Amino acid sequence: MQDRWNAVIALADPSRRALYDYVRRQGHPVSREEAADARGMSRGLAAFHLDKLVDAGLLRAHYEAPADQPRGRGRAPKVYQLAGDGVSVTVPERRYELMAEILADAVAGDPGNAGDAAHRHAGQRGRDIGTQLAGDGSDLTTALDLLGFEPQPDGTGRVLLHNCPFHALRSRHTALVCGLNRTFVAGLVEGLGATGVQARLVPRPGACCVELAP
Repeated sequence: MQDRWNAVIALADPSRRALYDYVRRQGHPVSREEAADARGMSRGLAAFHLDKLVDAGLLRAHYEAPADQPRGRGRAPKVYQLAGDGVSVTVPERRYELMAEILADAVAGDPGNAGDAAHRHAGQRGRDIGTQLAGDGSDLTTALDLLGFEPQPDGTGRVLLHNCPFHALRSRHTALVCGLNRTFVAGLVEGLGATGVQARLVPRPGACCVELAP
C-alpha cells in the first residue's frame, strides 16, 4: 500500500501527471522527444519527470532503437511505457484504502485501545504524506486536490472541501470516520508546513465534514 501512496505522490506535479497520462494512453513505448513534443516542454524537463515516474514504479524504461533506424547506428534512445496496470482513479475521488490502512494498523498495533491508536496513525499518516508532498513542491491546495478533497477557498480565509474521499465509510460510521478524517487533514497541514490554518469538523450535506479555517 505504501508503494501506491508513493506513486500517487509522484503525480502531484501537473507536468509529471500530464506526461504519465500521455504515456499511459499510447500503444507503444514513448521516447523523451515524443513525450516532450506532446506536452509542449523541453526534452530535459520531460526526461527529468519521466525518470521520476520510473523511480515511483509508475513507468518502466529501456533503450530501444526506432524501427526505421538501422541497428548499430547511433545510441538507441531511452523509451518509456506503463508499468503494470497503472494507478486507478475514480470520480469523485475515493481513498478507502487509506482509511483501511489506518484502521488495520491501529487494531494490529494496539487492539485494546484501537480508537486512540487510529487517531495517532491518522495524524502520522497525514504528516508523512504532507512532508513528502511538500518536498515535491506541493502547497496545501494542491495536496488536498491530489488526495481527492476538491478544495475551494471561499474568499474569507477558509478552504472548503467539496468531496469526501471516505464517503461510503462515513455514511456507515460517521463519528469515527469524520474524526479520523479531521485528524488526518490536521496532520497533512502540519507535514506541509502550512501555517495559519487549522482543520475543524463542520459537517455539510454532500461535502466533506472537514474544512480549513484561519
